[in-house]
Order: sequence, then C-alpha cells, then structure tokens
Amino acid sequence: MPDRSTPSPGKVTRPPAAPDAGGDGTVDQSVAGVIERLRATGGRATTARRLLLQSLFASSAHRTVEELAAEVQAEAPDVHISTVYRNLEELERMGVVTHVHLGHGPATYHLAPTTHCHLVCEECGTVLEVSDQLFASLAAATLRECGFTIDPHHFAMRGRCRDCAPGRASD
Repeated sequence: MPDRSTPSPGKVTRPPAAPDAGGDGTVDQSVAGVIERLRATGGRATTARRLLLQSLFASSAHRTVEELAAEVQAEAPDVHISTVYRNLEELERMGVVTHVHLGHGPATYHLAPTTHCHLVCEECGTVLEVSDQLFASLAAATLRECGFTIDPHHFAMRGRCRDCAPGRASD
C-alpha cells in the first residue's frame, strides 16, 4: 500500500491563471525582476541565490528544501543546504515564494505570484490549487465567531478528490 502521508508531487491541478493586473500593481516575477528587487533593498545576487531562483522559475511544482538544494547543488556542489534555507526565508519575506504543508512530510515551496489554497486527496495524493476566495467565508466566520484570523495558504485541506470520493463507481 503506498504511503499517503505526503502527496504525489507530480499531480497538481491549478486554477485558471488570473489576468495580469497591469500598470501600477504589477511586480516583475522573473529571475531578473527578483534580482533587481533584491539589489534595490541592499541584497546581493549570489550564485546560490541566482541558481535557486532559476530552479524555482523553471518549474511550477511544489518542492521541498532538499529537492531545491539538489537542483542548486547540481550546478554548484559547494552550496550548503543551510544557504538554500536562508535564501528561501528571504524570498518568502519578499513575497516571491511561499511554503505550504501538503501532508505530514516537510514543507514545500513554490512561487507566489498569485495566492491560492491547496486541497489534497488522501487516497491518490492529487493536489488541487484553488482560489483563496473558496476559503473567504470560512475565514470571515472564524474571525467573527472566534476572533481568530486564519491563513489558509499555509496548510492544505485534506479529503477526497472527485475520482476517489465515496460512492464513485470505478471504471
């Protein structure tokens, strides 16, 4: 029986992309754009940082620190995993990446050009990325009834996908 504690990283379904805001509110979400933002705030464009950004922008997959470190170390073997952690923390502070806990395994990181939430199937491991608006009423009710503000981007809601839901006839 397969381990269901951490979802399969290859099965991610994303919502349709939101149209670009254009004009004033747009942030350049490219390697060069992030490097420019880093330099504007006194940050340096190190080899490790540049390689990490290239890896993040090369794939929209949710990846662990270990997976990202392996990609960086394939190009620069002397980059330590602690450097990757520090760079991810800085990129998260800048709003370039976000992390989420998709299961019982380690946190995964992905680019954060648009906010979204995650639904994870406990049976097959499929990860659905859904609009954060899906959780707006839950967030409002939690604030109103409990005085607590939730961050639905940080965790995943677990359940069953359409194909694995009880009562679904198998083909």
